[in-house]
Amino acid sequence: MTTQTAQMAQTTYTTDTMLTTRTPGTRTPADRPARPESGRSEPGRPESARLDFARSAPGAFKALIGFDAAARASVDPALVELIQIRSSHQNHCAYCLHMHTNDARTAGESEDRLHMVPLWREARHFFTEREQAALALTEAVTLVADGGVPDDVYAEAAAQFDATELAHVLAVILAINTWNRIALTTAKTAGTDQRRPEPSHPRAGHGGRAGRGGHGSRG
Repeated sequence: MTTQTAQMAQTTYTTDTMLTTRTPGTRTPADRPARPESGRSEPGRPESARLDFARSAPGAFKALIGFDAAARASVDPALVELIQIRSSHQNHCAYCLHMHTNDARTAGESEDRLHMVPLWREARHFFTEREQAALALTEAVTLVADGGVPDDVYAEAAAQFDATELAHVLAVILAINTWNRIALTTAKTAGTDQRRPEPSHPRAGHGGRAGRGGHGSRG
């Protein structure tokens, strides 16, 4: 064995030893438990471990329902769903995304437009100028920590909506962001919907908000 070969063998041995030898009590990355998917309970943990927000804080829940209803009062229903769908995309809220894409379909929204919502900038011809302005504002407000609401985004929204309309569009954005966070924190399961008497998915176990198109009482 040449000196170079011996050195390479020693290096390989040393590296392998470092990878397989550890100090007692420490854990390698392989030992660490997988991080649970956002908005879902850990494997084996019963969903009942997460609180039922509506039952535990009925006053807050009803107040939020009222805010949601007041927010959408002056906004085109089709636009309300586009806002809710886009926010749910960005917040990775599968529960709300499933709910509002279904609501939009029921209300007559086209599959083409639903598919294009995440990529609306590359498919502007599917959306009106008002819808584009609202979608841009939705993204900025939903991800406000990333850089606030840019002046040009706000200016375009203000050009498309009067003050009353814009305030209600903003309120819709705020409402769906709150619903997203409630659903994610309480681990709501996509495909369930307590607005309906039966789960809308075979794996459904619990639902959430009530009142088709809105967020009504659980009864």
